[in-house]
Formats: sequence, structure tokens, C-alpha cells
Amino acid sequence: MAFLNELAKREERLAPGHRLCPGCGQPIIVRALLNITDYEIVIAHATGCMEVCSGLFPYTSWRVPWIHSAFENAAATIAGAEAMYKVWKRKGKTDKDIKFVALASDGGTYDIGLQALSGALERWHNFLYVCIDNQAYQNTGVQRSSASPFGSNTTTTPVGKVKKGKEQPRKDIVSIAEGHHIPYVAQGSPHAWRDLMNKMKQGLEVEGPAYLNVIQPCCLGWRFPPDMTIEVARMSAETCVWPLYEVIDGAIKINYKPKKKLPIEEYFKMQGRFSHFLKPENKDMLKEAQRLTDKQWEWLLKREAAGL
Repeated sequence: MAFLNELAKREERLAPGHRLCPGCGQPIIVRALLNITDYEIVIAHATGCMEVCSGLFPYTSWRVPWIHSAFENAAATIAGAEAMYKVWKRKGKTDKDIKFVALASDGGTYDIGLQALSGALERWHNFLYVCIDNQAYQNTGVQRSSASPFGSNTTTTPVGKVKKGKEQPRKDIVSIAEGHHIPYVAQGSPHAWRDLMNKMKQGLEVEGPAYLNVIQPCCLGWRFPPDMTIEVARMSAETCVWPLYEVIDGAIKINYKPKKKLPIEEYFKMQGRFSHFLKPENKDMLKEAQRLTDKQWEWLLKREAAGL
């Protein structure tokens, strides 16, 4: 309760009046990020839903320094700002404690932004990268990305007589970030708000780069009612489709283990993009989706048990 009271007293650094869809989880995620710390924050923001809907010139919802970068280079942009800040500190031009954050969705992270992200992580810039993952190019028409799950129905992987949605499994971007041996990597969800804020705080405070992957259920692209966003996010954790975990200096910690792991079907029932999985003729696809989910979850459990 004390924590909630403290949060309630903080000045909002994301102003109301943005143009995001009703039910969108992105402002929940961004407000959590901006409210968890008293540090001054500089943000580089890739093109995407949140950027387009919160910063269309001449209007802005941002009450912090905010840079609109291109779709593919948010990590490079924030790396440049962080490098300049280090020079200013060294020359005595500033004594402020400033934190640097890159924001992007899955298209600008998993796909066309991967090179810039990898480069910034490898060069060890001191910043937090937050991927707000809605699992498709939702802003430009719900096209598939490499974050789109196996079988998902998008405008470029439609369900038809020959093909039944996306044929490939989702890219494991968290493991790719972890492969850079950075001090902090984590996966979070807006339904577990305190866990998410703790991860954001830790990512901001470590020395060196940090990466945070946050699921963002999109009521438009995933096709569910706008009032179901948090419940869809919660079901992603209960089915272990989206495990909540963190990797601190190479050691994994699973933050949530369902008392009774639910079948993936319960998650699919909530979303139109997976409705074809529930048809009898596609039962083999449902089994494959469950197998992929179980394999990832069991791998995480084994890693944690082994202390890896």
C-alpha cells in the first residue's frame, strides 16, 4: 500500500490525450517505466503505434526529453545520446544523473532494428532497451513479424485452404539479447505490474546495457474486446506462452510459476487471430503450438534448476 501511495503522488510524465486505441496496453507499460524512477530520463523512440499516437507534430504526450528515431535505429540513437552525455560528464559540462531508454515494438526490435540493437549492446552503452511486443506490425496493417507466434493469422500470413497462418515459431529475442552477455535481461507483462516495474527499475540501475521484453496484447490485431487486455496478458503467463523471468549476470530466475499450468487452448480461445486452432481439422496445429510452448517452459525450468 505504501508503494501505491508513493506512486500516486508522482507527477505523470506521460500526459493524457494520446491517440492510442481504447484498451491498448502501451500507455500502461510506458507509465510504469516513467513512474518507477526519479532519474531524469532521455528516450529514443522508434516509429510504431506508441510513437505515432503520442508524438504527432506539433503535439506530444511526453514530459521528458524524447527523440523520434527511424523505425530501425532507436538503439543507435540512444547510444549516441548516451555517448555524448559521457563526454559532457567527463568535461564537467553537466553533473546531472540521467538515464537513457530506447523504446520500440517488435518490428523495430526483432527485425529491422536488430542490427542497431546488437551493436549498442555489444559496445556496452549504458541504457535500457524496452521492446513493447505486440507480435506483428500492428501500426501498418497487422503484418507478420518474426515475433508473431506459430500459426498466427496476420494480413501477410492469412488462414486459407493451403496455409494456416504463420508457419514459423516466434524468434527468441530474449536469448539473442542474453547472448551479448549483458548484465540484465528480462521478460515482463503489464498484468504483473509490480514485477514489471521492479524489472524496469533494475534495468535502469545496472551499469551497462539492459534489455526488457514486454508483451503488449493488441486488441485490434489480436482481435479481442478492448476491456480484455490485462486478462489476455495474464493468460499468457498462466499458459506459459509468455514466461515471466529475468537473467541477472547470466543466472536465470523465473519470477512466476503457475500453480496449475493451463493448456494453450485457453489462451487461444480469447483471440480471433488463433480461432482456426480450435477447429477439429487443425488439432495437429494445436498440438504443435502446445509442444513449442512446453519445450520453452521446460528449458527455462531446467536452466533455473541447474543455476544457469
